[in-house]
Amino acid sequence: MRTDMARDMSSNRTDMTRLNTIQFIGPSDQPGVALVDGTIVRPLEGVRSIYELATESLATGSGLGAAVLERVGTASVDYDELESQGRLLPPVTHPVSPAHFLLTGTGLTHIGSATTRTDMHHGADAQETPPKSDSMRLFEQGLTGGKPVPGQIGAMPEWFYKGDAACLVAPGKPLTNPNFARSCAEEPEITGIYLVGPDGTPWRLGFTLANDLSDHETERQNFMYVAPSKLRDCALGPELVIGNLPGEVDGTSRVLRDGQVVWEGAFESGEDRMSYSIANLEHHHFRQAQFCRPGDLHAHMFGCPVMSFGDGFKSQSGDVFEFDIPLFGRPLRNPLIFEGGEPVPVTVKQL
Repeated sequence: MRTDMARDMSSNRTDMTRLNTIQFIGPSDQPGVALVDGTIVRPLEGVRSIYELATESLATGSGLGAAVLERVGTASVDYDELESQGRLLPPVTHPVSPAHFLLTGTGLTHIGSATTRTDMHHGADAQETPPKSDSMRLFEQGLTGGKPVPGQIGAMPEWFYKGDAACLVAPGKPLTNPNFARSCAEEPEITGIYLVGPDGTPWRLGFTLANDLSDHETERQNFMYVAPSKLRDCALGPELVIGNLPGEVDGTSRVLRDGQVVWEGAFESGEDRMSYSIANLEHHHFRQAQFCRPGDLHAHMFGCPVMSFGDGFKSQSGDVFEFDIPLFGRPLRNPLIFEGGEPVPVTVKQL
């Protein structure tokens, strides 16, 4: 029977030591899963994907963290080598089709994003003391009702659709800005990863980092363009954190150009710094029956605390986005490529 809250699959205990895992392409070009252990990773024996291991854990009733520890072998692989050779995969993938892995999220959960969105939507010709924006009202709605006590339903947050995993880019691989885009900027976000069980119950596998690439200049044209501004590439990873998150998660978001840092901002997130609780965000996503289809994966982003666009920075083709958040292990890095050519009309043919 479907539940309205995602269940934590990380362990049968209420608290556990966090484990970080990666997915990678092995020497024989076969996918694998490994436990991160400093500068090396330890492959899991007989496991080709987190999806496979999570499915087995559901069937046996064991926690995902326990299953990882049970299958970790004695062999080791150099982490730097995997990264330099471009053999890192997203931390979770669907074995059948990218259409069964949905990428969604919520915004206006941090004061930084609420302020940036307010500035965008008021525009340069706004009144000296403009009325409170819908963005700020949603953020404040979270402050007053976004963290309900257990057993109660809290205020509804903003929600957006990013796409299915056809837009998913592996760590280290290029993010493409389409030629019809008006701008392109990073959005670093803590992201929950979920598997829907056979009975429609969503299970949280863990947490990872996302780069929710967005077109803020398109959004600035009109608030109703938020939806299409999100239909861009997305990167996840490289590591999946299995276990509970601390209330405060700190790090640094950077943009590098020709190897030099050209923008840098403090990443300050975690539930204690958010206006909505993670459980409430999960409730408002998974209460929708269409998101509880057995066998599907979900990546649900929890909002962006800092972005270069808010400081007036403009990305260029060749820039590298780097999210260095120690809790999530190795930084998520992706270069940016601007698609060449001019946009042309799309022709739909009559069958």
